Amino acid sequence: MEFGDSPQEAAFRRRARDWLDVTKPGLPAFSTSDQYWAKAADWHQALYDAGFFGLSWPQEYGGHGLPAVYDVILDEELAAAGAPSRPGLGYLVRGFLRHASDDVNRRFLPGIISGRDRWCQGFSEPEAGSDLASLRTSAERDGDRWIISGHKIWTSYSDSADWCLLLARTDATVPRHRGLTAFAVPMHQPGVRQQPITMINGVTREFGEVFFDGATARHADMIGPPGEGWALAMTVVSHEREPGELGYVARYAKAVSELVQLVRQDPGRYPAEDVASVGWAVVEAEMLRVHACRRLSERLDGISPGPGGSVDKLLMTEADQAVGHAALAVSGFASGGGDDEARRSGDTGPASDADGDSWLRMYLYSRAASVMGGTSEIQRNVVATRVLGLPVA
Repeated sequence: MEFGDSPQEAAFRRRARDWLDVTKPGLPAFSTSDQYWAKAADWHQALYDAGFFGLSWPQEYGGHGLPAVYDVILDEELAAAGAPSRPGLGYLVRGFLRHASDDVNRRFLPGIISGRDRWCQGFSEPEAGSDLASLRTSAERDGDRWIISGHKIWTSYSDSADWCLLLARTDATVPRHRGLTAFAVPMHQPGVRQQPITMINGVTREFGEVFFDGATARHADMIGPPGEGWALAMTVVSHEREPGELGYVARYAKAVSELVQLVRQDPGRYPAEDVASVGWAVVEAEMLRVHACRRLSERLDGISPGPGGSVDKLLMTEADQAVGHAALAVSGFASGGGDDEARRSGDTGPASDADGDSWLRMYLYSRAASVMGGTSEIQRNVVATRVLGLPVA
């Protein structure tokens, strides 16, 4: 695989860079405050209107039909500019493209890609997270609609969503993996109640739990055939775990570069173990970058991720938490440099008070990486049984 830009790719990179030079999203690069989520929809639509969103998705639904390498170029330029990443909706789009009918895709994908319609994903439940097949949210047929009852949790962007890609049990008489069906459920209707979940870093608008009590979905808005919800869910989560799909590689590279610069500016202020944590973050970010290049090469050859996506998720988690740990060390909070007295005096170590707080929030957010999107324990089980072919204990 050739990693240098072709003339067409170089021209696209210049156009993206020029646009970013004059476009100020007014948002942090990472999800560290509610402000990020309040303006995320505007950023999505700005990217789309400028021709920088949906690059590798089909043109008939509002995409550009370009090779996936253009997504990588955009991710690199967004990270270099300190801008937020492109919204991570690829896993939803891939789920629709593979499992939904042409009619359903024509009705829903243009709104998803353009950002006119906001979506959330209703999979996990309080007692069905990693063991998703045990979910208990039910949908019962009533003429041309389905009546939905249940409870979803860790539902990203639920407070701003117009629609939910919901997984519900439609047949309790068959094996649990075969009785699930996916629906597009309107969020603005009686029978849908939302409750935000406050995260450890102070963000309240990223996650929520949603209660369905007699909510309805049209039969025509079923995503895929009845009973095929598990297959759709596996498509969604396999793409959800791709680091390249979410632009993580470029963001981590940018973060570790900034951490290295902080250490180099005044290396004598850092204990050896803090310098080592930054060094390890560099290693983890580079391992993820090289792995993502391999995945990109496979994708350009038409190879889908499959269970190997669990390897992606594990590497992404390790990189996320290594960068978070290094950020905590450099911010001064880990060694006590971030206490109240130090902050009041302005002596919070090499980073400013505002920067130090941002690094701390990055660290706090990273702690969830080994849980969200499927726990690391479950990912290791998938790798052991479905990738390496080891026997189930």
